[in-house]
Amino acid sequence: MNAVELIWLIPVLPLLGALLNGVIGWKFEPHEKRKVVTAIALASTALSLLLALWNIWYVSTFPWDAPPQLPASVTVDAEHHSLSYTLGEWIEGGEFTTGTGATAKFSAAWKFVLDPLSAVMLFVVAFIGFLIHVYSVGYMAHDEGYWRYFSYLNLFMAMMLTLVLGGNYLVMFVGWEGVGLCSYLLIGFYYKKDFCADAGKKAFLTNRIGDMGFAAGLMLILYYFGTLDMAKVNEIAASGASSVPPAIITAAALLLFVGATGKSAQVPLYVWLPDAMAGPTPVSALIHAATMVTSGVYLVARSNGLYSMSPTALGVVAGVGCLTALFAASIGLVQNDIKKVLAYSTVSQLGYMFLGVGVGAYAAGVFHLYTHAFFKALLFLGSGSVIHAMSGEQDIRKMGQLWSRIPHTARTFLIGCIAIAGIPPLSGFFSKDEILWMALVSDHGVGHFPPLYAKALFFVGVLTATMTAFYMFRLFYLTFFGNKNIAHEAEHHLHESPKVMTTPLWILAIGAIVAGYVGLPKLWVGKSGNLWEHWLEPVMYKEAHEVHASHALEWGAMLLSIAVAVLGIWIATKLYKRYSETPKRLAEKAGWLYRLVLDKYRVDELYSATVIGPLVKIADGLSWFDKWIVDGAVNLHAHISEVSGHFLKFAQTGFIRNYALFLFAAVILVIYFVVF
Repeated sequence: MNAVELIWLIPVLPLLGALLNGVIGWKFEPHEKRKVVTAIALASTALSLLLALWNIWYVSTFPWDAPPQLPASVTVDAEHHSLSYTLGEWIEGGEFTTGTGATAKFSAAWKFVLDPLSAVMLFVVAFIGFLIHVYSVGYMAHDEGYWRYFSYLNLFMAMMLTLVLGGNYLVMFVGWEGVGLCSYLLIGFYYKKDFCADAGKKAFLTNRIGDMGFAAGLMLILYYFGTLDMAKVNEIAASGASSVPPAIITAAALLLFVGATGKSAQVPLYVWLPDAMAGPTPVSALIHAATMVTSGVYLVARSNGLYSMSPTALGVVAGVGCLTALFAASIGLVQNDIKKVLAYSTVSQLGYMFLGVGVGAYAAGVFHLYTHAFFKALLFLGSGSVIHAMSGEQDIRKMGQLWSRIPHTARTFLIGCIAIAGIPPLSGFFSKDEILWMALVSDHGVGHFPPLYAKALFFVGVLTATMTAFYMFRLFYLTFFGNKNIAHEAEHHLHESPKVMTTPLWILAIGAIVAGYVGLPKLWVGKSGNLWEHWLEPVMYKEAHEVHASHALEWGAMLLSIAVAVLGIWIATKLYKRYSETPKRLAEKAGWLYRLVLDKYRVDELYSATVIGPLVKIADGLSWFDKWIVDGAVNLHAHISEVSGHFLKFAQTGFIRNYALFLFAAVILVIYFVVF
């Protein structure tokens, strides 16, 4: 038996862990019996990780030139380095006529695909997810919902793995909706607190808006392409000989992007992600770093054949990504909650990823997804370690001088900050630089953007990079240096986190340092030396073309990206490393602008006034109509029947003479009306 025949076990094992802990986990309280819950959660995710690594090794060493004999359930696509395993038929319908006049048969199989792209996502989700599980053992050690937490966490892993392995859009949609449900459960984990429950509902409902777009896109694709198989859709679209009208391709791509906008928290559907910080910190790391929020980027990259045939859709993706990156970064400049800073940082970095895939540099966008998974998971888990040490405190203004008190957390956090700032030779530099370069030359890329648009994308990306470096080191200095503002109670209990929490931090720190070396710039090593692009090339139906620009221009762009990162760090160092009144004076001078950014541009209030408020009024109006008009008509009829019955009952006396009298009166009335 080869590895791909067991690929279905990768999502099933965490699912079994979720079911076991969900059914019997409550029996292993109190604390001393939690080892059973821990063993189930870690064993299921560890086995899933091992199977994932086996499959990744299998696809990386597979002899595509001379494929071996494989079972009928396994399909080999040598051209795109893809192995598909069909577990069985799920839905099998009849024939129908597509929008192009062709005849197609609707069917959907439980199909899992293993190729270079799904292998990348498989590694990121399984590896980062397992480390977060290990970290959670220490972080959630004293939480009364321990068994419930790990049940939800395992279920989230199962759904996310289903999403990335889905061989058709319908299986992907199952995982897509599954992670949406799990996000509701995990974000609202502390459901007894109103703001946590509200945050969970907000995430769930906001994602449903995007999911409606995704579902509509699938219907459009099925009607015109006659299939929901992602590889076939990409081939039909990328062939150029398709009878599908270009307008339909653009519409389908934009509808899929609506789904991606919701799941990956892009403008205007980003509002759920900062509030997702209401959940436990490891949940924030899992959702924000490597799993749910990257689903949208993965969807666009997976559908690259479709997007490459629509310059309009690519332009929208790049523009929305660029706007989101700048918008979220500006909010991150002034936030004081350690998790909120990282939340807006995630929104901004996701914008960077969409900028990459939007300019047709799908490999670069996925590369940033990969490097971001390491340093952002590191930063979130590091923030959890800080909060753990500070007895739950999250306001960075109430911290300071923690460098010597929690050294492992501080040093690993610094590595994460350097990586996300884009300072070489750490991983964030390589992926960020590639995206900025491809944005600069995108007027020659897949989308053939107008030169002015390409330059605007580049300079907004550069500005965002400056802001990122600034707010991350502002966060670092206020937390670990600056003035000590720690409350006495918190300082009394201040301590470094246990090894079960710090060990994942160091593993992620190593990843944040070295993960970028698989994608060294072609300017340094040539095109053949860029292992990342070489790895993903088979699954990219139409990747951005090599641009024959001068080396001087490329070196200049690279040095500029480094320079602005250094500039951001330098400004933060001057303002925040030592106690300074300058930031307060600058905030006072900025006045209303500072307050506007601090209030996150009052977008939530705007939505409440323009969307939520009117909908509530409409709902109230419909409720009144239902109560007083619809129900009122029914109730009035019942009341009339009741009153009439009350009076008519007096006619039922039981005396024959009374009935005779009524009959006589009726006869007289009939005669009167007939005669007169």
